[in-house]
Amino acid sequence: MNNISAMDGLLAQMRVAAAAAGLSTPSVASAAEPAQANFSSVLKSALDGVAQSQSTSAAMQKAFVMGDEGASLSDTMIAVQKASISLQTAVQVRSKVVQAYNDIMNMQV
Repeated sequence: MNNISAMDGLLAQMRVAAAAAGLSTPSVASAAEPAQANFSSVLKSALDGVAQSQSTSAAMQKAFVMGDEGASLSDTMIAVQKASISLQTAVQVRSKVVQAYNDIMNMQV
């Protein structure tokens, strides 16, 4: 039963992320039409997510250091790790995009 609720939570998070990226959830009516996503809006959404996780992490760290009773160490450490992972992911994606661009520019026509 716990696995089902965890999967429901994961599905809800994926729907929220898709909505934030401007994608619609697939339905029977739109199955015939492929979803069109604007690359710049998806990229901006992803970078905004990284920036938000960084600022949330910094705010939680500050609250914990200042002795706020609502800030727990475990929640703060989880936020720090999420921010770190999202930043590392963004850097890896950037590196792959730059590498792909360089590969295309070095192709002989």
